[in-house]
Order: sequence, then structure tokens, then C-alpha cells
Amino acid sequence: MSARKHNKPAGAVRSPANNSHHKKPQSPSVKQKIYEPYWPLESVNEGIKMGQLIVGPLRINPKNYEDAYVPLPDGSADIFISGMKDRNRSLNTDVVVVLVNPYEQWRVFVDVFDEFEKSSVKSSKSLEEVSDDDSGPDIVYDDSDNEASCDINIVTDLKQMSLTDDATNNTSLQKTPNSQESKDKSLKKTHNSPSQVNKYKNLQKTPNSSPQGSNMKTPVKKFVSILDMRTNGSSLAKDLFGVGKSSNMSEEDTRRFVQRTGRVVYIFEKKNSRAASGRLKLMQDKNKRFALFSPSDSRIPRIIIPMSECPKDFYDRPDIYAQILYIAIIQQWDETSNMPLGCLAKSLGEAGQIEPETEAMLIELDVDDTPFSDKVIECLPQNLPWTIPASEYTYRKDLRQSCIFTIDPATARDLDDAVSIEELGNGNYQVGVHIADVSFFVQESTELDTAAASRATSVYLVQKVVPMLPRLLCEELCSLNPDQDRLAFSVIWTINEEGEIFDEWYGRTVIRSCVKLSYEHAQGFIDHPNKVWTQDELPPITNGFSVQDVCKRVLQLNKIALSLRKQRFDNGALRLDQVKIQFSLNKETALPNGYSVYKQKDSNRLIEEFMLLANMAVAHKIKQHFPQKAILRRHPPPQIKPLEVMEELCDSLSLEIDASNSSTLHKSLLKYYGEDEFSQSRFQVLVVLISKPMQLAKYFCAGTFQDESLFHHYALNVPLYTHFTSPIRRYPDILVHRLLAAALGYCEVTEMSTQLLQKQADYCNDKKLNAKMASDRSNEMYFSIFVKEVGPLEETGMVMAVLDKSFDVLILKLGIVKRVYLEKLPLVSSEFRKNMKSPELVIEWLADEVCTRATRHLITLFTLVECSVFADKEPLKCSCVIKRPKEEITLAAA
Repeated sequence: MSARKHNKPAGAVRSPANNSHHKKPQSPSVKQKIYEPYWPLESVNEGIKMGQLIVGPLRINPKNYEDAYVPLPDGSADIFISGMKDRNRSLNTDVVVVLVNPYEQWRVFVDVFDEFEKSSVKSSKSLEEVSDDDSGPDIVYDDSDNEASCDINIVTDLKQMSLTDDATNNTSLQKTPNSQESKDKSLKKTHNSPSQVNKYKNLQKTPNSSPQGSNMKTPVKKFVSILDMRTNGSSLAKDLFGVGKSSNMSEEDTRRFVQRTGRVVYIFEKKNSRAASGRLKLMQDKNKRFALFSPSDSRIPRIIIPMSECPKDFYDRPDIYAQILYIAIIQQWDETSNMPLGCLAKSLGEAGQIEPETEAMLIELDVDDTPFSDKVIECLPQNLPWTIPASEYTYRKDLRQSCIFTIDPATARDLDDAVSIEELGNGNYQVGVHIADVSFFVQESTELDTAAASRATSVYLVQKVVPMLPRLLCEELCSLNPDQDRLAFSVIWTINEEGEIFDEWYGRTVIRSCVKLSYEHAQGFIDHPNKVWTQDELPPITNGFSVQDVCKRVLQLNKIALSLRKQRFDNGALRLDQVKIQFSLNKETALPNGYSVYKQKDSNRLIEEFMLLANMAVAHKIKQHFPQKAILRRHPPPQIKPLEVMEELCDSLSLEIDASNSSTLHKSLLKYYGEDEFSQSRFQVLVVLISKPMQLAKYFCAGTFQDESLFHHYALNVPLYTHFTSPIRRYPDILVHRLLAAALGYCEVTEMSTQLLQKQADYCNDKKLNAKMASDRSNEMYFSIFVKEVGPLEETGMVMAVLDKSFDVLILKLGIVKRVYLEKLPLVSSEFRKNMKSPELVIEWLADEVCTRATRHLITLFTLVECSVFADKEPLKCSCVIKRPKEEITLAAA
């Protein structure tokens, strides 16, 4: 993988050794360089080849823009990038090149080491027996993709991941195995001196660590450097964090205590759009040449805007523009400038309104919602109404007389998939999955194909869908609408009720769906199998089939689906479902007037099982025929460090979670499901906690990996998987359809190289993530508007993380995580207790009219609390506080 070429900045370094730390003094007339010049491409490529540099996507903490992370190549841990200077003008999601700092500059998790030191004094436990409570990356595991894929969502800003490699003095990525002698020494050595953790705890205070009141505890620094530990730490610290290979740190110890740090030396690829929404302000010094643009997203730096770009009267009347939302684009960021220079691209309207905020969000996330060009439209059938060409019947299997139907959400308009089942008379069935043959209409290398590849996915917002394809295809010609002849790609199995497959067939077909069922219709059949249904209770059924014909087939499919599902989980699949809400909108105002919780039922799972089966079958087929070009989908295993933390946290609370593999993890989780309120609430929190270590599933081209074990899909626990079943809304499915067509001899295989296919797969991964973030932000926007309209929501929550000045609560009914800040509660005092893996807060409430004396309240993981969610003064933001408990909670150790 070669780096994308950048123009060499003036004074750019020519080798890793010749960097900004060795610059000559500059004359007063020359501007001081704030940022290190980017390394020349030659040095970058050499450093990557030698293992001295790493390449990876930059992730900036949205709750603290000073903190950023780049994952190691194996995804096991992160390198910490501290502050904007070390980030070196790179932005969130950019692919950057990082130089790892010397060992002495790596950081140590203070609280973790404190715990270990205390335990070593008491029981001389080894490092191999104790670990920290470091939180993993802020990832929430979601099943929106019918494959238990992962999606990003911010949960907590606790300490980040640390390392898997040994702590050595070498900045190379190569591991240096510790000798057995060193490990034995770590195991045997006992330190009997008193804890000296306070020495290094007070080395560096956090900038915002002032107490909120005279009785509030002052937090201490969570991280210090290894050099600080060597200089000011205890004897145990000095022994463990010795120089280079002489340290007594095993690989596991390193992962628990230490995190690499580094700095960005090159931007490999500018994936961030450089577009941001925000508001205009005057410079603090009232500069008449430039204005200041303040982005809504804290991860984007403030941008300098020439006054000539601003409204003519902005300088004299800035207040009238204070609530106007603009789009600004970063154009230039020199080494001598604290902030980038940009321009105003568009005025969107008043901040806090749905349409301006939605437009801003789509621009920021690079979602193209512009009308399709004339050249794209010219690729569509021009003679309407369109009919299937006679030539298609000559080679396709004609299934128009079969009882085929769709099951989708009631509001669905793009119907990708249909199902069928026929009894064979010997106890077996012929089950079919029929997918819209989008690749017939989207021919490779056409303007339509280019547009679809560019969009890569449909984007689902609360109030609308931004389609990947023109609506003529999405909602008409490709959509498997009832009583219409449609082109399909089908997979048909011979299968029995136990889910045993005896034969399978792939091919292009012509189908005619007899009815469009909703999930509610199908669920009605499942819930009431003996009911005699009437035509009036269902949508029109055509093609000579009756209500009973359809009902019988839904029940047969459900029986097989239950068997397939049992097989999947018996074979080690993992499922982590989280609460989702959906809004109803006022037809006149388009504002939310209510919400409901989306519940997955047997009818949803019926379709899911057969879609999964089809995706797995097609994955094997295209991999068999095109091992170098097959487009597949892999799901890497969870990150080691946060997974261990999750296990140990649960263990400290007497919850046995075995995270050895996806199977043991799923079975462990199910043990704690119960019918009572506490058990169900705890189960929801456990799902979120277990989700945090999970990585994202990714599209890839098979030829780019030599090790086929990397093809594995962790959540499904299968060796091969792909996406075949949603070509109307996902571009990778179109690529897979073309590969399947070539495998079956319908056409030649694509001429795209393995490298180009991988590049397209990477692009689709980015677009899929952006689409999910857009969907999430749209939901958050409508939720905030709903709260503002109806007033505070009073809901039950459960504590899922405890920090020194705040705690996170999962609002159970809504599936939303909100942070509760102590400073917003009427408290007398608070005390933070770091009790090994399970921290606690003891808060004391002020007396009020209802309770005439101060009451104490213990906040721990799994504490049930009554919450009030209310609208902020800031547009489209919500905050949360908890209510005082009705009676004082006894604190044994308070």
C-alpha cells in the first residue's frame, strides 16, 4: 500500500532522524513553526517498510478533542496521540502515519497500577493475576445489518486501551519476546514497602480538576509517563518500568499498564471531508480582517474565515448572525498557524431547525443527496411502462407461478427480497430466497454504476431516505412489488424441518410476488396458527393463491427458521440486541409527535435466518470460483484489552462471563436474563458493556489477505460471509451479484483488479459507517426535538459506568446512554471510591421541602435510578439528572 503523494512543505524533513526536534533557531522575522513539517514520501515509505511507522485511521475523542487514537495494525490496541500538536493538522477519520514515541514517553494507567501495588502489598500477587478497569473503544454493537455488525456510539470517556506488545525501548512495531527468566522474576518478586502511589498521582494534575465545591474530591491525573514512574514512583514502579528490555514487564503486563504514545508525521489519506457546520463569531481581539468559525463538532478545530467571506454587516452586527448555521470548508493549514484557514460554503438557516441541521449533517458526513445527473437518468429504461425483454426468459428459470411473497416493514418501498417454500412430499421442502436482480439494470462502468459506487449505500433518516439508486429503480423496476413480473437472483435449497440442507441451486429467475406482507401480518400468522384468516385482514393476494396458502407457507418457513437459528447459536453465534426507538411524525409540521420501541419478533427473525443463509451460501460460491476477487465481509474478534477489562469487571460483581469465544460469551450473557425488572435492566447494561470491545465488520477483497483465518466472521462464527441480499441499498451486494453471475457463466468476471476491488471495499466501509452515523444523529435530533416539545421525560435508568465527577446511565426504555454530572445535582458532598474493578460514588443530597435532612446515596454499577431527561439551552441537545431516592440508602461503609 503506497502513500498518497502530498506536496512537500517548505523545510520538510528528509529522514526520520531529521525532524522538527532538531531545527536550527529561526530569525525573529520568520514565523515560528507550530507544527512539524510532514515527512517526505520516500522517508514515509521506508519507515513503514522497516516497521518504524504505522498507518491507521485517526479517532478523536468527541468528549475531549485533545485526545486521539490510532489502532495498531492488528486492531488489538491503540496508540495515544496527545494534543493538537502531535496530531499535526490531521482530522478525525483521516488515515495517518504515526511515529511511535520513545519508551520513556509512553503512558501508564495510574489507577490500574495503584490497584496492583495495593494488592501486591497485601498478597504479593503477580502482574499475571491482576489487571485494570480501563475502558475500551467507544463502540456499541448493533444488529441492524442482520449479521450482528458493529456501529460506533459514544458511551464513556474513561481511560483508553493500552498495548499488546512488550514495553521496550524500541519504537518499532516488532514484538520483542521477554525471556522466561524475566517473567519468572516478575512472578516471584514480592514488594513489601508501603504504597507510594501518591508520589506519581500528583505529578500532573488535569487542567480542569478543580473541585466543584468545598466538599467535593479533587480528581488526580489518570495517566503519567514511564519516565515519571521511574523518577518519582515506588520501588515497584521503578523495578517494573526499568530501561528497555531490563524491565520486568511481560506482554500481558504491558497491555494492562502501559499505552504507546506517538505523533502524526504524514497524512496518508484525507478521509475527513474538511466540511463542518457551525456558527460565526468575531475574533476575540475584534480583528477586522478575519472572523472565527466555531464548528458544532468539537473534533473539528476552529477555522479562520476571511471577513470578505462573511455577510457585509457581520462585523457591525454579529448578534443577528449568532444563531445562523453555516457550512465552512477547511482550505489550508500551514505549519505556522494554530488554526486552519477556510471559506464559507453555505448559509443553511437557523440552528436547531430540522432541515438546516439535517443538511449540515449530510454535508459533514459526505452524504450525497443531490438529484441524479441527466447522464445517470439516461442509463435507466426510457420506455415506460417497462417490460422484461423476451431474451431474458430464454435463460432464466420462470418462477412466476410459484407462491412467492415479501415480508417487510409496513412502510417499506424498496423491496429487495422475497421468499418461497414448497413441500416435496418426502418430508423435505424447496425453500427459495429471491433477490432483486439490480445488476441487470446497473451495468458495470456506466454513469449509473459510477453514481451507485460513489453513494455506496442508501442512508435512512427519520424523515426521509437518501437512496443509492434513482427511485425508478429503488421503488419500481427493481422493487419486488406484488403482482408485477420482476427479475431476480435466486438461491433455492432442498431442506428439511431440522434445517439440514441436501441440495442448493443458484440462478437468475423471473418471479411474480403474490402479496406484500408486513412483519405484523406474518407475526399474526405465527401467533395464531389455527386462526382462519379472511382476505379483509390482509393486503390483496394475487396469482390465484389464497390467504390459507400464504399462512401455511409462513408457518412452514418459521419452523425451519427456528431450526436454523438454533443451529447457529449451537455453533457459536453471538447476538447483542439493543433497544431502538422509532418516531411518528405530524403530517402537517413533520415534527415528532410520538415514539415507539422497535421490537424484533419471530417474523423478523424468520427473514433474517434465510437472508443469512443466502449470504453465507453465496460467499462460498464466489470464493470457490474467484478466490482473488471475491468480495466478502469479515468481522475481527474483539479487542483484547477491553475484553479482559469487561470480564474482570463482571467478575468483581460475581458475574461469570466467559469471553473465550463468541459461543461462550453468548451463553454467559443468557444466564443473566430474567423476567424481573432488575434482571432485565442488568441484562441490557451487560449487552452494552459486552458490546464495547467489539470491532466493526468490514468488506474486503479475498485476494488481499494471504491468511484465510482473517476471513472469519466473529459474531456469526462462520468462516465465510458476504452481502448478497440488499442490492437496492448496498453497492457491495451489486459487486457480489456480478461475481455470482460470472461464477454461473452468465457473463465474464469483472476486469477490476484485486487492488481496485479492495479500494472500493474500503470506500464502502467508510460510507456504511457514515450512513450509520447519519441515521443515529437523525434519531438523536428528533429525540431532542420531541423532548423539547413534550417537556422532560421521567424514565428509569441503570448505572453502567462510574467516574469521579459523573456517571453514565442507560435509559432503559429508550436504549439511550446519558451522562449525569454531579455538579448538576443538589448535593452537599460526593466521595469517589476506587474499589478495584467496581468504582463507587457516595453522594449526599441537600435537604429540601420533602426530605428535611441530607440523605446519602450509593451509586455503583447496576444501580437503578429515576432519571429526568430535559432539553438543553443548546439547540438539539438533551441532558439528564437523577432524582433523589425516596428514602436513604444504607451505606455499610459510608
